[in-house]
Amino acid sequence: MVSSILGPDGRPIERATLGQEIATPTVMGVRHTLSDGVASGLTPERLAAILKSASMGNMRDYLTLAEEMEERYLHYASQVQTRRLAIEGVEISVDALPSVAPKITDAVRALVEKPGLLDAVGAMTDGIAKGLSVVELIWEYQDGLLQPVEYKWRDPRYFQFDRASMTELRLAVDGQFDGVPLPVGKFLRHLPRTKMGIPIRRGFARAAAWGFLIQSLGLKDWAAFAEVYGMPFRIGKYHPSASEKDKRTLLRAVASIANDAAAIIPAGMEIVFQEVKGSQGEAVFGGLTGYIDKSISKLVVGQTMTSDDGASLGQAKIHNEVRLDIQRADCRQICNTLNRDLIPFFVALNFGPQANYPNVDMPVAEPEDVVALTTAVKSLVPLGLKVSQREMRERIGLSEPGTDDELLAPPSSVVPLPDDITDDGEPDPAAAKRGTVKNGKGKGGGKADPTAELAGHVGGCRCGSCLRTARLAADRPTEAVDDVQDYLDEVMEGWQPLLAPMIEKLLATADSAASFDDLLDTLHGLELDGRPLAEKLAIATSIARGLGDIKD
Repeated sequence: MVSSILGPDGRPIERATLGQEIATPTVMGVRHTLSDGVASGLTPERLAAILKSASMGNMRDYLTLAEEMEERYLHYASQVQTRRLAIEGVEISVDALPSVAPKITDAVRALVEKPGLLDAVGAMTDGIAKGLSVVELIWEYQDGLLQPVEYKWRDPRYFQFDRASMTELRLAVDGQFDGVPLPVGKFLRHLPRTKMGIPIRRGFARAAAWGFLIQSLGLKDWAAFAEVYGMPFRIGKYHPSASEKDKRTLLRAVASIANDAAAIIPAGMEIVFQEVKGSQGEAVFGGLTGYIDKSISKLVVGQTMTSDDGASLGQAKIHNEVRLDIQRADCRQICNTLNRDLIPFFVALNFGPQANYPNVDMPVAEPEDVVALTTAVKSLVPLGLKVSQREMRERIGLSEPGTDDELLAPPSSVVPLPDDITDDGEPDPAAAKRGTVKNGKGKGGGKADPTAELAGHVGGCRCGSCLRTARLAADRPTEAVDDVQDYLDEVMEGWQPLLAPMIEKLLATADSAASFDDLLDTLHGLELDGRPLAEKLAIATSIARGLGDIKD
């Protein structure tokens, strides 16, 4: 019976395989990995053979070594973890395409927000080092949709590539030299690319294996050197007439001092402790392992400034940009895998094959220089730039304040009331009698600072001018406080009588002029009475200013 479920390419999909586990471990055979071990006793010849065999399709030992390297080489493990966690820290988003129905986009968005997919992304990052990572999808109906309910990481040693092209990932099965094809829609096959070549040669664990070997041999020799270097060099001196038995006794005494710290020797013999000076071990072995560690940092995260040492903040920022490039590339390749192996199948199984499918993305944000941003905004806002508070909060990482939150505010710059002004804004007769302040002068006769007084003209100011304005606003009915534009319309209705005398005089002068030059000479001596118009404009300006003060 042919399945009625169609994949994104329109071909039927076996429904029975969607909910079954396929790449399961076995007690014996090709999918048995519990007893594998390669790193112990590794030699350059053995490593070369492992890498060559992996390139030919026998990648089991190579994948085992790649896993053991993360357990034995601590610096390599920390760098791999740094790169993997940088990917897991990026949120997954869904691009809403105009050609895709909104219900499909919403369903995909709900799928990627589930914790299971986030764990699957973390499992997929394992392939960056090894060259491949596989996650098996267990499909079930949930919330009315056929979707993965479990994402199970599978050991990469359960799989192999086809022997011809070494590019098609297949399931390893006992008795099948070339394995068996993977069912469609069942696996997330992440084959990241850190370099060109067949997939098994793309992971950086292949290059790091040589660093691991050199570091392991160097640490072994350094430990042996430290064991000898930690003890002083012991010399036993015997008398020329000493017998062979006495010599053997002295040799045993010298050898046992390192462990027992006590010995007996015949009379006439002595033991001399020769001190070893210098730091040959630190200079040779320490320099070698330090060089290997820095090379591993460059290989895995692309820099050493933030992983090993740093000279300055500026250099660290430059090196961090290299890490951002690597992070963006890793996220893009993760999204390519999801857009190929998950999203089209999820949509096709629930909504049928589509011409276009939603795409998931993992955008890596640029690190924000908060100091530079706030400095620029502080300088540009007084010049008229309008900046959204919501955008500024998002960019500097501040949340929207709640209704009950205590808010930060600039310190109050309210200027105290002058001594000759009462709380209601009227002159204080008592202050005038005391002679403390009179006509803006203090006891010393100095003038008041107008800058300090104007600085207090903010909301809540209680200086004399602001209090009088507030009192006038309170006494005036609210409906009488019209908009300034309304008052402007009222003023503009009576300007013609004020301009008519001046216009008539100008027209009469122009009519009587014999030429243009004659008109210019006459205009220089022409006297026009503009006092009524100026008075009208001054009154209008004062009233408009008063209306604005009252409303503010």
